[in-house]
Amino acid sequence: MTAKPFASSADLEDKQQTLEVIADGVYALTAEGDPNVGAIEGEDFLVCFEAMATPVAARAWLERLREHTGKPVRYLVLSHYHAVRTLGASAFGAEVIVAHENTRALIAERGKQDWASELGRMPRLFKDPDSIPGLTWPTLTFSDRVTIDLGGERGELVLRYCGRGHTEGDIVAWLPRQRVLFAGDLVEAQAALYTGDAYHREWATTTLDRVAALEAEALVGGRGAVARGRSAVAAAVEQTRDFLRTMLTEAGRVHAAGGTLKEAFEAAHAALEPRYGRWPIFEHCMPFNVSRLWDELSGIERPVIWTAERDREVWNALQS
Repeated sequence: MTAKPFASSADLEDKQQTLEVIADGVYALTAEGDPNVGAIEGEDFLVCFEAMATPVAARAWLERLREHTGKPVRYLVLSHYHAVRTLGASAFGAEVIVAHENTRALIAERGKQDWASELGRMPRLFKDPDSIPGLTWPTLTFSDRVTIDLGGERGELVLRYCGRGHTEGDIVAWLPRQRVLFAGDLVEAQAALYTGDAYHREWATTTLDRVAALEAEALVGGRGAVARGRSAVAAAVEQTRDFLRTMLTEAGRVHAAGGTLKEAFEAAHAALEPRYGRWPIFEHCMPFNVSRLWDELSGIERPVIWTAERDREVWNALQS
């Protein structure tokens, strides 16, 4: 059997980007399963959501956004610590960089290792990696929620921590007036989940319950198309929940029976592949997903730090 190319290292074809206006002054840039980003207009400023992997990549997004608004970026919101979401931050010139307090701690603890790991896994996303000036450090952190007054008739933007999920620091950005939710990687819409730094049980239950309770009418997930309408939003949340529950069931069954990590990977892959196998980054994610879940089932509370070397070891053990 031919070995699969490592992670997304062979995925070198640019994806078609689409800028969508979700509501007045509310924007999302999607790209066929690549990481999504967004922006919200205040009366005389912008709030940008996610930073992309490099300043060069971020500047291309900002050029698209400038076709709609010339307002300066006051706030840059980082949903979590992963390199493809944070390292392009310098391009925005934001007055304030906002993240959860756990995200700042994770950047300090494992940001350098994650940078090297993600560069190796997804080189196409790192357009001109030499343009990255260093790790991105939030200047405003919080534990529960922060509300940004958008001014005028635009209402407010609520940044909220819903619990541990994709990482231990994920936040969402909620526009209650427009009923639009930027969910980050807590929800994917027709894209596979990455759970290599996850808390699977909590994510599949209380965290997603809190996301669903907002009853958004439009949702921008971490990857995939914008979900429009309550039924589509609910479907995206339940797809995410089903992916997690299936992994928990299949890997949990193998773990309880005294099986091996490889057997757990094969069982989870076989159960998920018929529904999710053709969705973006499915094969990329699965070895890292099951490895983290196996640790969690074994009582390892916090995710082990991913390094470029560990990535290859896990991939070779499970996906080769």
